[in-house]
Amino acid sequence: MSQSSIPAPRAGWWPRVLGGYVAGLQRSLVSGEQLIYPAGTRDVIADGRHDFDFLHGRWQVHNVRLRERLVGCTDWDEFQARVDCGPVLDGGGNQEQFVTDWAGGYRGMTLRLYDPHQRQWSLYWANREDGVLEPPVVGRFEHGVGRFFGRDRVHGREVQVRFRWHDIQPDSAHWEQAFSTDRGDTWETNWHMHFSRVAA
Repeated sequence: MSQSSIPAPRAGWWPRVLGGYVAGLQRSLVSGEQLIYPAGTRDVIADGRHDFDFLHGRWQVHNVRLRERLVGCTDWDEFQARVDCGPVLDGGGNQEQFVTDWAGGYRGMTLRLYDPHQRQWSLYWANREDGVLEPPVVGRFEHGVGRFFGRDRVHGREVQVRFRWHDIQPDSAHWEQAFSTDRGDTWETNWHMHFSRVAA
C-alpha cells in the first residue's frame, strides 16, 4: 500500500448476547452466514435503532493508521479528518461524510441502516474515486460497545473485518478496525479514529 494513498476502512478503502451464544453470533457474522437467533434470545436484544444517534453532528477525527496490513508492520501514519453525520429515513439510519486533505485529499461516505426485525446494523462504505457501495459490515451494540463484522480481501487472500465502537461520550468516541486471517481467532488492529465533537 502506498503511503500516498488512503485505503478504505476496509481493504479497498475505506457481534454478543447471552453466555455461550456470544461465540456463535460472532462466528455467524464473521463467516457471512445469515444470523439465526436461538430460541428465546431475540426478544431480549434491545431495540438498537438509536445506537448511532451519538454520532450526529460534526467531528474532528484524529486518525492513526497502520501503514501496511498483515505483513508485521509497526509503522503508523497519523492525519486529521472531518466527519459530518446526520439521520436518514426518519431515524432508521444515518449518513456520514468523511473528508481529509491528507495524502492529496479524500472524500468518503458511510451509510448505516438499521434492521428492526433482526435488530442489527449494516454499515456500507463508498468513496468518490470508485463510486461503489461496498458490501456491509454487520452487527450491533452490546453494553455500550458496537461490534460489526464482514469480509474483504487483502494481498489476494480473504480476511475477516471487524469494526469496533467504544469509549463513547457526549463529545468523544473511538472507532477501530481490525483484520483476521484465521476466522477470528486472532486480530490485527490497523486503524484507530479518535472522534472529538466540534461545537455547533
